[in-house]
Amino acid sequence: MKRRNFIRITGATLSSLLVSNYIKAGNTTATLIQMPDEVKILSATEYLSMQSSDKQRWLYRDVVVQLKNNKDSVSVFIHSPTLPIKEVQLIWKYSTHKDAVILGDAYERSYGDLSFRPAVSQTGKMPWYFVEQYNNHTTCFGVKTGCAAFCCWYVTSSTLALNLDTRNGGNGVFLGSRMLYAADIVTTKNTSKENVFATVRRFCSLMCDKPRKVKQPVYGINDWYIAYGNNSADLIIKHTAMMSPLAINTSNRPFSVIDDGWSLGTDYTKTNEKFTNMPKLVSDIKNLGMRPGLWTRPLLPKPGENKNMMINRVQIDANDNVLDPTIEENILYIQSLFKLYQQWGFELVKHDYSTFDVFKRWGMQMGDSMTDPGWQFNDNSKTNAEIILYLYRAMRAAAGDMYLIGCNTISHLSAGVFELNRIGDDTSGKEWERTKKMGVNTMGFRLVQHDNFYQADGDCVGLTTAIPWEKNKQWMQLLAQSSAPLFISAQAEAVGNEQKDFIRHCFTDASQDQPVAEPLDWLTNPLPSKWKFGKDVVEFNWG
Repeated sequence: MKRRNFIRITGATLSSLLVSNYIKAGNTTATLIQMPDEVKILSATEYLSMQSSDKQRWLYRDVVVQLKNNKDSVSVFIHSPTLPIKEVQLIWKYSTHKDAVILGDAYERSYGDLSFRPAVSQTGKMPWYFVEQYNNHTTCFGVKTGCAAFCCWYVTSSTLALNLDTRNGGNGVFLGSRMLYAADIVTTKNTSKENVFATVRRFCSLMCDKPRKVKQPVYGINDWYIAYGNNSADLIIKHTAMMSPLAINTSNRPFSVIDDGWSLGTDYTKTNEKFTNMPKLVSDIKNLGMRPGLWTRPLLPKPGENKNMMINRVQIDANDNVLDPTIEENILYIQSLFKLYQQWGFELVKHDYSTFDVFKRWGMQMGDSMTDPGWQFNDNSKTNAEIILYLYRAMRAAAGDMYLIGCNTISHLSAGVFELNRIGDDTSGKEWERTKKMGVNTMGFRLVQHDNFYQADGDCVGLTTAIPWEKNKQWMQLLAQSSAPLFISAQAEAVGNEQKDFIRHCFTDASQDQPVAEPLDWLTNPLPSKWKFGKDVVEFNWG
């Protein structure tokens, strides 16, 4: 019986698609994915099959998809001088084992929807990377961060597919004469000494060559879950004054982050009547023993902005007003925001909404497509991924030595650019079920990215009277001992002596370097309850 037929009949793990490539440096072994069995392109409404004699150079008319083996990856290049290209699809034929389970990732934040699922039922898209686990075998497939296409994987009972979305807005990109360096495909298998969590963490480090590091662990407070936008300078000072004495590590002071509610409408260069003197507020926060941070929404135009500066989506929504990031004047304006915040004295900026503002969809709505069809940016020669990455790098360049937290940002494009990234949707100061869903789930399945892509921010503890303390206490402990950032929104009425003592311990833990926490039951539990913190194991009751 031929080997291919044997695999088709019995089933095999996805590792059968990998070949080993030995690297001399460090005497380590890398794995490369085999060349695909099929390559297709999408230009209009139907996928078009390409032809190849060696499985490395694929042709359709004047369109070329070139695959190149490197020492630790397979690079994908796309050349299409005349046809607009929406997607390139690489397909491998295989048959997976019926008992294998698979974990995917998310384009931006996760929405309480991550878990290991049976491979036989896995037909939806898995952005950026995925992990297959069967018996003692762990196999990982992904693309390196900072790529020029929005990449996702599909697994069916007989195929593995990688889709590279090269749209510009909702239309195909016009590449012209240039060759698009679209992505680097990376893979790995577990070693005999690794469990699944260790393998996936190592894989995340392979996907991101240069994560942007913080000097010390980041922690502190944020007013959102006690104010929900109805904040003021007075509230910020009271919140900071209450929480600052609970942070006793004088060598690493916490941040006090001012969330939404401070600006003059959509003009993020000006403050409203509740924040009359931002440099003074910054000084007051510092005098209270915390480091000032600020929230902003950079893609909203100032009142009266010329419509020609906006993304043109009139046929979809005539009232849509978002700055087009392919217009250089807009990039300069966005950079001026970050320079202004640095002049005011802020040491951290949390920027929000850029993915929704560009695509008009949240990550959980990006099922069949990332955005509506029929629109494009002012510059239609760049892919969406290239445009987003250029925007992020422009922010980074303007921010100087301020830390940046991406919120509602594209994970794989944030890695290596921002120090911190919000890995899940909002938790809550009102509903424990939301914190459990969005907070616990995202920490369980995206903490593998922590320190490998960025500091993985699981969002705040909404410490209010609306949520039982015994629940918030566990959530606070998980964040504090995970080595990831800890932020607390603390309602004064919810902070008694017991809470102050516990916050003091949690702030101390969060201010120091720690081992990355490991969810011990993540293979079977979408809300991992059994966690390893260094040598200690804690079992939580999320309720």
